Amino acid sequence: MLCKLAWGNVRRAGRDYLVYLLTLTLGVTVFYAFNTISMQVDIAGIDEEGLAQVMGSMLGYLTYFLAGVMAFLMVYANNFIMKRRKKEFGLYQVLGMGRGRVATIMALETVIVSVVAFVAGIVLGVGLSQLMTFFTASLFKTQIANFHFFFSVHAFNLTLACMLVMFVLTLLLNLRAVRRTKLIELMGAERRNESIKTRNPWIAIAIFAVGVVLVGVAYYRLLRDGFPLTATDSKLQEAMNQFGITTAMVTVGTFALFWGLSGMLIKLLQSLRGVYWRGLNMFIVRQLAAKVNTVCFSMGVIAMILFLAITSVTCGMSIASVMNENLERYTPADMSQTYVYYTPDTLGYYKEYVNPSEADRMVLADTTVDLYPAWHGKDKSADNNDETGKKVNIADVAGEHVQIDSYLSYPLGGSSPSVSAGEMCKTMGEKLPKAFGGSKADAMGLFVTPASQYNKLCQMMGEEPVSIGRDQYLLTCDMGGELVDLYTKYMAGGHALTLGGHTLKPATDKSDEDTAAIANSAMGSNPGTVVVADELLSQLNLQPYSSSLLVNYKQGMDTTEADESIEYTVLDNLLVDGKEPGSWGIFITRSEMYTQAAQMNGLISYLAIYIGFVLVVACAAILSIQQLSNVADGSRSYRVLAQIGCDDRQIRHSVMAQQAVFFLFPQAVGLAHSFVALKVIIELVSIFGNMSIGGTVGLTCAIFLAAYGGYFLVTYLMSTGMVRAAIATRYSE
Repeated sequence: MLCKLAWGNVRRAGRDYLVYLLTLTLGVTVFYAFNTISMQVDIAGIDEEGLAQVMGSMLGYLTYFLAGVMAFLMVYANNFIMKRRKKEFGLYQVLGMGRGRVATIMALETVIVSVVAFVAGIVLGVGLSQLMTFFTASLFKTQIANFHFFFSVHAFNLTLACMLVMFVLTLLLNLRAVRRTKLIELMGAERRNESIKTRNPWIAIAIFAVGVVLVGVAYYRLLRDGFPLTATDSKLQEAMNQFGITTAMVTVGTFALFWGLSGMLIKLLQSLRGVYWRGLNMFIVRQLAAKVNTVCFSMGVIAMILFLAITSVTCGMSIASVMNENLERYTPADMSQTYVYYTPDTLGYYKEYVNPSEADRMVLADTTVDLYPAWHGKDKSADNNDETGKKVNIADVAGEHVQIDSYLSYPLGGSSPSVSAGEMCKTMGEKLPKAFGGSKADAMGLFVTPASQYNKLCQMMGEEPVSIGRDQYLLTCDMGGELVDLYTKYMAGGHALTLGGHTLKPATDKSDEDTAAIANSAMGSNPGTVVVADELLSQLNLQPYSSSLLVNYKQGMDTTEADESIEYTVLDNLLVDGKEPGSWGIFITRSEMYTQAAQMNGLISYLAIYIGFVLVVACAAILSIQQLSNVADGSRSYRVLAQIGCDDRQIRHSVMAQQAVFFLFPQAVGLAHSFVALKVIIELVSIFGNMSIGGTVGLTCAIFLAAYGGYFLVTYLMSTGMVRAAIATRYSE
């Protein structure tokens, strides 16, 4: 009997359950689809070891966090349903049904809706996961050789566990609400007049103005100071404090905007008398003013969450795209090994903190060393055993190879660079890029490299060598963006450089970033290098900084086999006359670099989309539930409008106008915050490459339009249905 009654209630009150059902279904769909990533990776033919486990683990932990967000949302949606059905539950008790049976009916209804949502979500999630497999393959640049239908038990169990927690939480709150609510409150809920309070409009306008000023000043501070990521150690704490003040200002300003919105709307529209007195605009304005008073805090929260969602999706996927596009330029050889020399600063640090027990054999480097013999096994500095114990030798796989030696632009024992990006900017009257200005890189200055090594690298990469005379220079940089533009502009302007007392003029008018990488690196290895003639460099006695050995495998050799043959190489300390002038740096193959980039790109993209979609759905659902509650509270007002002669079209227009304001205002504020933050982020990332957010913004907007448009449409249709039902009900006191 109770089951039949619960099922009938769900069917009859299906419109009330629609937002709850839609949101829960979307949650199940997304939770299941994203947690099948390990199976998607296998089917997509991505064989990177540990990738499926890492991504599956990350998305699994994130699911628990997002499940908490969804649980809060479900409780919020359920409160709306309870509010709509208080009179019904009161009627059950008047007819003699005990609270226990009422609670049982509610529990059964919750079970029915949750099961329907879960089944529908799993069905949609299974379909979405099949489609996402192709997205995963395109993301990791692989081909699907053997696609087949799959079902993930792990994703199903994880989603089920999250839904059970939400169900239990919702059920407990429902039972608590029935137990604590008095019968007279249940029966009189629908007849209780809504409380409409309007603030003093002039005070509200003043608060609104304060909010505008705070947000505007916060925008200015952020555009001026940027993020504190590039601050030097001595200024990091101050930069963090200033950023904290900026964050507090934009947060307080956002809430002040919405707090004063009601008064601003009233005064603005009242001043436009032709608009204010037209149709039901006066009623709409009064309703907006009254409702904004009660939801200003939640609108501020929604605006800030939308800001985080937009920024995380756009920024995360754009950075991943930049890394992916620049990967070929960042990996000039099949493998690279760096060696970093001891400078006066690093030598003191190593002796005190890193390796004090062997400090007696560490010496200041006064010349570079040849790295290929160390890899070749000469001088017994390489112990190249693979996992089977078989001796391997780099000469067995090495074809073309080149060593790039990098020197600091000051002589041995010095500390002040002769060439720096900051000095170049002063010469041209330009501003140093923010991301570069506060870093230690500018204090270190540009590197210096002999022309013979640079031209050998060009030949190895299939490019033409560059002729550099004794009194000439060439600036190179592989990071793209503003740095390459800076160096190109400096050379194109014919500006001279002074190095060791020698005045040099540019050998060309362009910095070629495609032949500038000096090692395999994820974000670039060359922030700026001056290429000079070998005979000049030999006279300057500059401080060695690093050497990079770049090797291409023999022609026709299988890359996987070559990688495996040197994978387990262990290099002993490189000694010169019994002394150690430096230490081995990063060794990485092109295959490893592409694998790491694909993993990072995929992980960032999935996390950004996952977080962004769930947050957007949560914000849209909260707004939807708020508006449905407002319509339910104002049902008597709409009934009165119909009784005094307002037609159905005018009433529907008033509903749409109110809901459009509540949906669009938080989104507009969130978008404004995002555009300012993204401008600063683009400037920050531009030091590593030109960051294009066009495609990502398009994807983000598509997600937002789908979520917002869908929820707005559902909200409007449900609201008009509730209004029609209220008008059809005979008005009585």
